[in-house]
Amino acid sequence: MSFSHILIGFLLGLGPLIILHELGHYCVARLCGVKVRRFSIGMGRVVWSRRFGRDQTEWAVSVLPLGGYVKLVDKRDPGSAPVDAEEAAREFTSQNVWKRIAIIAAGPAVNFVVAILLMAGLFMAGKEEPGTRLRAMPADTPVYVAGVRGGDAIQAVNGRPVQSWSELRWEVVRAAIDKRDAEFALHGQGGDSYRAVIPAATLARFDPDGKDDIMEGLGLQIWRPAAVASAVVPGGAAARAGLRAGDLITAIDGKPVIDAVDVILAVRKAAGRSLQFGLKRDGQPLEATVTPERDEKSGQGIIKLEMAQLPQMVTVKAGPLDAIAKGAARAWDGSVTTLKMLGRILTGEVSLKNVSGPLTIAGVAGQAVDRGFGTYIEILAFISLSLGVMNLLPIPVLDGGQLLYYSLEVLTGRPLPARVGEIAQLAGFGLMLMLMALAVFNDLVRLF
Repeated sequence: MSFSHILIGFLLGLGPLIILHELGHYCVARLCGVKVRRFSIGMGRVVWSRRFGRDQTEWAVSVLPLGGYVKLVDKRDPGSAPVDAEEAAREFTSQNVWKRIAIIAAGPAVNFVVAILLMAGLFMAGKEEPGTRLRAMPADTPVYVAGVRGGDAIQAVNGRPVQSWSELRWEVVRAAIDKRDAEFALHGQGGDSYRAVIPAATLARFDPDGKDDIMEGLGLQIWRPAAVASAVVPGGAAARAGLRAGDLITAIDGKPVIDAVDVILAVRKAAGRSLQFGLKRDGQPLEATVTPERDEKSGQGIIKLEMAQLPQMVTVKAGPLDAIAKGAARAWDGSVTTLKMLGRILTGEVSLKNVSGPLTIAGVAGQAVDRGFGTYIEILAFISLSLGVMNLLPIPVLDGGQLLYYSLEVLTGRPLPARVGEIAQLAGFGLMLMLMALAVFNDLVRLF
């Protein structure tokens, strides 16, 4: 992945979400009468700043693009302590506990709202995605053993309806993280309905966030049309072998062909080597010997044969109210799933290699730009959701740690002792440094 893609991913992905998060803190602080000293995008030394407004708030860009912050007038911080009576009245810690909770919670709340609105927008606009009809699978795969057959369509997982492949994948991953069976409700090619169960023990063999794709590991692949030649390019290897438009490719070197993907994969590996094609033409079986040419750029085999490859597509769409409800439900499920994954990382059930940092997140956003506007918005919604969840973790230097302090204050009726807060802040800062170091290390390993 190029540096430019990472930069674009940050500017278009993380950048706006960080700004919106900090604007949440800023706007609620202003509504609560608290004075804001500085609004910074990035951490560390300020590299650019300007002052605006009645309060002459400093709007700044800082050198480390790892987040941002809003510096409030706060007597605990020598650098932002009140300098006169007017500022003392608008100082953060002198506000009642509910105002302080509102100011701190506003940042993550904005991330959740943004995620819900982005997902709702996708549902309202309508997304065209591959459906849930399944490709034929080998007999030794878990789904085949469970009774699932190629050509059938999964309609629900554990009672939750699925229309598209992304929804199906989400429910399978969720079942794996929840450590429970995945019960499929299917519609067969012959019109019959039936159920199949993938045991939790089988799902547990796959790391939902690891290198091995859980769907392929189970034997779940998207259905595609049969390998029928739609066009044969004159002068190509297929034409020289006598193939014609309308021919159905049924086998290559004696191995059954399911769809065009099988043909493409076999041809790519056989540059300069003859392949024996089994065909059907007008219902009659035929054979043809095809010798793929070597492509000058890729070095892979090509035969200059066109075949339909697009899967069966469905449009997932909803009205405004239903779209918001679906967006909120997806945000809730995503938040719970993220927390469960964090729990599995902490207990050692999932590898620490799955901890990602800003470079990976920015890179994913950069890749999504190339895949289309809908994919980019979907990734952006997930990143916003993840930022909201991570900021609510009860680590002292994060918003969640501050909210924990104030929750204890509500319960006990008095603020946390200053010394306890200082120790907790130091411990939290150390923990965050270790997590950040691990995340950046994992990022660099993925990059290089």
